[in-house]
Amino acid sequence: MPPRKSNTLTEAELRLMKLLWARGESAVSDLVAAMPDNEALAYTSVLTTVRILEQKGYVKHRQEGRAFLYSPCVAEHEASRSEIKHMMQRFFGNSRERLLLSVLGDDEIDPEELNRLKALIAKATGDRPSGQDDELAHKAAAAKEAE
Repeated sequence: MPPRKSNTLTEAELRLMKLLWARGESAVSDLVAAMPDNEALAYTSVLTTVRILEQKGYVKHRQEGRAFLYSPCVAEHEASRSEIKHMMQRFFGNSRERLLLSVLGDDEIDPEELNRLKALIAKATGDRPSGQDDELAHKAAAAKEAE
């Protein structure tokens, strides 16, 4: 049985998508030339990868003379949201809470980043009454202890 087709981006696909998002419409030769020296790919590798991206629905092409010009048809923020949803489904049972607790349980988070996250959560919740915030904090602490 052949492997199931994935709509997530591989590392090579993501590198090319970042170039297309930054540059806009580009020929394969332009993408090859724009690759950083330490990540250089052969023309045929870029062409194959761009064709796969087109099959996945991330890029489209138009012909100009003999060249095909490729452009993104999925915005970067849409692709990142899709990847996060995929990761959340695979690793966290579609639970935003479990995902966030995993991030918060990471010892590498610094106080400034934590304060920004708190502000974003407060904004997203519309400044809930403090009782609800205390309940969320209690859940977060209990979940962290359970790990």
